[in-house]
Amino acid sequence: MANGGPVEHGYPHLDTVRAAITALYRRLSYDTVRTFATSVLPADVTFCDQDDLHLGAQRVARELVRHYRLPDARMIVSFRAMMHAANVELAAGPEYFVELNDRFRTHRRDIGAALAHEVMHVYLHRLGLSFPGTRDNEILTDTAATYLGAGWLLLDAFREDGVSSQKLGYLTPEEFGYVLAKRALVFGEDPAVWFTSPQAYTAYLKGMAQARRDEQQPPLTAAGWAGRRRYARDRRSARDHLAVDPHPGVPYSFTPADRGPLRVCFPCPTCHQRIRVPVRGRVRARCGLCRTVLECDT
Repeated sequence: MANGGPVEHGYPHLDTVRAAITALYRRLSYDTVRTFATSVLPADVTFCDQDDLHLGAQRVARELVRHYRLPDARMIVSFRAMMHAANVELAAGPEYFVELNDRFRTHRRDIGAALAHEVMHVYLHRLGLSFPGTRDNEILTDTAATYLGAGWLLLDAFREDGVSSQKLGYLTPEEFGYVLAKRALVFGEDPAVWFTSPQAYTAYLKGMAQARRDEQQPPLTAAGWAGRRRYARDRRSARDHLAVDPHPGVPYSFTPADRGPLRVCFPCPTCHQRIRVPVRGRVRARCGLCRTVLECDT
C-alpha cells in the first residue's frame, strides 16, 4: 500500500501480468472465464461513512465471495495496525480470517478494493493456482481479481496529487488499466463509468493504448507499416537460414527452415498463449485456449 509515498508507474511487471492471464485461462478454461462477464457493480460494494464498520465490511466481503463463486466460504473481517493494506489467513476453510489496515476505519470507500484482493487470494488458493515467489504470486492475485471483474476497485483506489498519494495492490496504475482494458476488449464492458478517481481514468486510458498495441503486432493483419516491414525482413532472414530469432523485443519467432516448412510463433493478443502457424501469406488462426480468431499475414 502506497500511502503518501511515491507511486511506481509504467509496465515493470508486464511479462508476469501476461503470464497470469494465460494461467487463468489454462486453469479455469474458456467457459469458466466467460462466466465472469459482469463485473462487481458499485452499488453492491458501496460503503458509506454512516454504515457500521464491521457489518459493512462483512457485507462487502459477502458480495465479493458471491462474485467469485465461493458460496461455502465465510470471511471474518477485522482491523488492526499493520504495514500492509490487508492480510488473509489461507486455511482449509470454510472460514477465512481477513485483517484490514486500521487506516480503512476512516477510508471506508476503499474497503472493497482491499477485500477484492484478499478474497481473490482465497479463490486462487482453492484453485491450487499460484506463482513461485511472493512478488509474482501477488501480481497473479491482482491480475486475476482485475480480469475476473473486481479489480476496477483496486485501480479506483489510486489517487495522486501534488502533496499526497494512495495506491493499493502490487500492479502499477497503468498495469491495472492494461488488465482492465484486456477484460473490456473481451467482454465489451466499459469500467470507466465507475471510476471516481480521475487518476484511475487516466491510467485506464494508458492501459487501453498498451492493450491495443498487442493487437497490432505482426504477423497480425492489424500491424502497422513499420512492424510489417520489420517482419518481412526477419522472415527473409529466417528463410535464408541467416537468423531464426528476430531482434530483442519482437514478440514473434520462426522455426528453422531445415525442420520442415517455415512457421512463425507469436502470442495470442487476448490470452498470450503462444500460437504457431505456417508462413504462407494470409492465414486465419484460432487460439485453442481463449478461442480468439486471428487474421494473420504471415
